[in-house]
Amino acid sequence: MTKPHFPFKSLTFYGVTISIVVLLFKVVTAYGENSIKAQPAINTHYRLVFSENLPVCEKSDFLLLNIQQSGVYLNGFLLPANSTISSKASEKSSLTGKLKNQQLSLSGKVPRHILCNTPNSQIQANAIPVKIQIQLAQKDDSIGKISFSDSSRTIGLTATPQKTNEPSEQSKNH
Repeated sequence: MTKPHFPFKSLTFYGVTISIVVLLFKVVTAYGENSIKAQPAINTHYRLVFSENLPVCEKSDFLLLNIQQSGVYLNGFLLPANSTISSKASEKSSLTGKLKNQQLSLSGKVPRHILCNTPNSQIQANAIPVKIQIQLAQKDDSIGKISFSDSSRTIGLTATPQKTNEPSEQSKNH
């Protein structure tokens, strides 16, 4: 008399185990689809206008802020007012930060000549630690502040979203 290769108890055990794994997979998948949402994409270009002159500059003009987003993590750089969004600055500021509850926070070092919109010179070659915080608005300008590590003072700012794709000259004429 030969014994069966798989006794009934083994088949029952494997059947129940596979059913539990499939059920858990369905529960986790349903939870993920309903509860886990990706961070909304933010505008990548902003024009920053300050409420007063920056303490590190004699005269302040607006700056352009370019942001790269990966989920909640942000990288950014500032460009002087005389740059265009698409221009390739040879020396960019390096800012890193996070986006949490529509609050954008970036910090890093920015060369003084970028902050003050002056030509790059040896005298002004030093980088200044800055922290930028902006509460993002849905459609309008956003309000925020900038602070410098060597000063306890914060300066208010308005961040205006900039268009990333400029229409060509031909489409403007038609």
